Amino acid sequence: MRLDEFIDEFERDEAAERRRLAREKSYAITDHLDSVEQQFEQVIQGDSLFGSTAPEIFVGRSNYPNISTGMLSPMDADADAAQFATSGEWYQQGLDIDDILQRRTGLLNSTRSTRVNVEDVWDGFVGVQREVAIADQPVDIEVGLSGSPNLDLSLDDIATPTGPRATATDATLAENPYVPRPVEKTLSDDDWQAEGAMTYLYRRGFDVYDINTILSAGALGQGHNRRLVPTRWSITAVDDTVGKYLRGKIRNAPSIDEVQVWYNDYVANDYWVILAPGKWEFELVELKAPGSIWNPDPEGSYYMAADNEGYEGRTEYVDETSGAYYATRLAVLEYLESIDRQATCLVVRHATDAYWAPVGVWQIREGVRHAFEEGEPAVAETFHSAVRELIPQLPVSLTTLRRKSELISGIQAQLTDF
Repeated sequence: MRLDEFIDEFERDEAAERRRLAREKSYAITDHLDSVEQQFEQVIQGDSLFGSTAPEIFVGRSNYPNISTGMLSPMDADADAAQFATSGEWYQQGLDIDDILQRRTGLLNSTRSTRVNVEDVWDGFVGVQREVAIADQPVDIEVGLSGSPNLDLSLDDIATPTGPRATATDATLAENPYVPRPVEKTLSDDDWQAEGAMTYLYRRGFDVYDINTILSAGALGQGHNRRLVPTRWSITAVDDTVGKYLRGKIRNAPSIDEVQVWYNDYVANDYWVILAPGKWEFELVELKAPGSIWNPDPEGSYYMAADNEGYEGRTEYVDETSGAYYATRLAVLEYLESIDRQATCLVVRHATDAYWAPVGVWQIREGVRHAFEEGEPAVAETFHSAVRELIPQLPVSLTTLRRKSELISGIQAQLTDF
């Protein structure tokens, strides 16, 4: 399909337009939060909570290395606990922002303060938490609680939202969890560095969601270095480590032979991915709408952020796009590795004003992953013609985009020189 036909087809896709433009900010979550306290009181038995917990934990980062760490337990005893754990299945289920926030507020975060060094800790509250994290299925637990819950909803641009928090006095396993053999192998090898263990688990079929939980519980790395890793940090660390591994796999791969344009939208975010012939280069440009949570002034201009890397990758953490960069790059590299090709890649993410609450970088990762899985790409004659054709679909001008994007300005400079 030619690019102009692709654009015409995109403009005629009424369903996509409704998803992208017609979502209105929802306040249903406010009514839902009003019922959380009543739900909490109904499920507490004396001063304890008994039920199954999703194979997911939460590790805070405030006051590191003395942090708050917790286990996430559905307050609905009849709920399928696995459905509450962050995963790519949420995309397949078509969850929107309300769905995600309601699902997460249905989890009680039972927390304790602890130090991050957990090399030999496999008992007490932290020990139970680590057992939950490495198990392959939800585990029945009993948690002792103290005091009243904090019913605030915690939002983060990288981690998935968390709901009510209550102080835990202790925790006990009600069953023996099953630990997959690859995880047992990484645990038993005290000399295995965390990066190698992460890529080993990925090669064995573990998705980044599973690896993130295991890393966060301090269950990867050399024995004397095993520490609890704040959830926000572990998400980015896994995306970065697996991305570097995949980039290494395509270093000597042949280039793609045409300029491809892929598109997807999810929870009020638009993703445009341009792949062009050439060696590996990557750039993410983010456009965040006025009136959104990141750009509150409804009368202001679009907030723009960008980060990039060349063939050799980056040596420092990105400056502007944070965990979104590593989640996006991972999704692109997964696709290129699957076809054994390399390419120069530009991703433009448009976070519209309908993206009224952050739900974590998982939605970015899945939005870009599925751009490659749903439909065929458009084909353009050149990288620059692809960008020029897309400009009418974007909320900024080519001149504005060129000022922010090194890839686009670099291509323009080459054309001018020619």
